[in-house]
Amino acid sequence: MGRGTKKEKEAPGEKLIVRNKRATFEYQLGERYEAGMSLIGSEVKMLRAGGADLSDAWCAIHQGEAFLNGANIPELPGAAFGHVAKRPRKLLLHKEEIEDIQRAVDRDGMTVVATRMYFKEGRAKVELALAKGKKAVDKRESLKEKEADREARAAVARARRG
Repeated sequence: MGRGTKKEKEAPGEKLIVRNKRATFEYQLGERYEAGMSLIGSEVKMLRAGGADLSDAWCAIHQGEAFLNGANIPELPGAAFGHVAKRPRKLLLHKEEIEDIQRAVDRDGMTVVATRMYFKEGRAKVELALAKGKKAVDKRESLKEKEADREARAAVARARRG
């Protein structure tokens, strides 16, 4: 746990690689989707080592296929056949899910952001969420709520110590 952060519960067989904390601050998150990723060997090795960044990651749909853009998986040092760190990666989703996402983006002006990346039963997965951008006022409210929670936890801890 440590430092007042709430630990995300992992389902059995899941190993969290990275979480996009910025997405929850910048966007109001809606419906979520789990997608597999089409990766090459050096990318999987870097993910197993824990190296990835989702802070700028988003999903785009081109010709009925979903792609993860902006996700940074650093190059493997010393690899003979490496990879490009920020290349678009094909996402493995059902056709109906892709159509749902496309409709939400077209109709409601939503965007699709990557919220977390993890291994599930040995396969790399990414969680996508339909998102609507927050206004500056909403962001300030989020910060106030976070600060109030932190102060409440500190007060409870002080009371326990006596």
